[in-house]
Amino acid sequence: MRIALTIAGSDSGGGAGIQADLKTFQRFGVFGTSVITAITAQNTRGVSRWEAVSPDLVRAQIDSIAADLMPAGIKTGMLANAAVAASVAAAIRDHSFRNYVLDPVMVATSGDPLMEPAAIDIIRDDLMPQAALVTPNLHEAAIIVGEKLEDEDAMAHAAEKMVNEMGAQAALIKGGHLESGDRVVDILYDGDVRAFRGKRLNTTSTHGTGCTLSAAIVAQLANGESLHAAVRRAIDYVHNAIATAPGLGSGHGPLNHLAGDS
Repeated sequence: MRIALTIAGSDSGGGAGIQADLKTFQRFGVFGTSVITAITAQNTRGVSRWEAVSPDLVRAQIDSIAADLMPAGIKTGMLANAAVAASVAAAIRDHSFRNYVLDPVMVATSGDPLMEPAAIDIIRDDLMPQAALVTPNLHEAAIIVGEKLEDEDAMAHAAEKMVNEMGAQAALIKGGHLESGDRVVDILYDGDVRAFRGKRLNTTSTHGTGCTLSAAIVAQLANGESLHAAVRRAIDYVHNAIATAPGLGSGHGPLNHLAGDS
């Protein structure tokens, strides 16, 4: 059994963050390990409070995993602040982790901020060049590249910029927030542009979609899957996880992490 590592925040509501990642790792047959960067008090209605874990303790968690349970793939989610982000960036470099997927979590599905602005520079300058894939949503991508993204061409240009100018090996920009009618488009760039299109689902069960998608990709990369195949299967999985969501809570509900992927 391959090992995957998630470095992210804890979601007390169980739908996003560390909890969603570990459920997804299990679903794809990899052993999940975790490093907690922040503790959040949240449910489907929003985030009421959060506190970052100290950078030293974050680093100690990573070192402990690397010493005994070296992962075949890793992801980062909520990094909270610049000090934590810098500690994580240094640890990824020092341990030469493979198959690193960077999910630049900045805002929760509810709209609540999950990152201090100073951490964005660390993501852009220190984490992006180490990433096999970066998976921002439309708003996160706009912040990273400093441009408005209002159509597919702009998404493709931003993805190319993340690779060709910022150093990521590949970029997947998620288009769920794009005004595109009854279809959703995600744009992948790894030297070539590829669009993944699917039917838009009319639902409020979208809590943790980004976490779940990046975790599904990491799990498959850890198992030796190609990037394109991993992205395609992960997108299908998240679509089905939304479509079969259990309908819990009174806000943005969690997904069905036991969903199929075809």
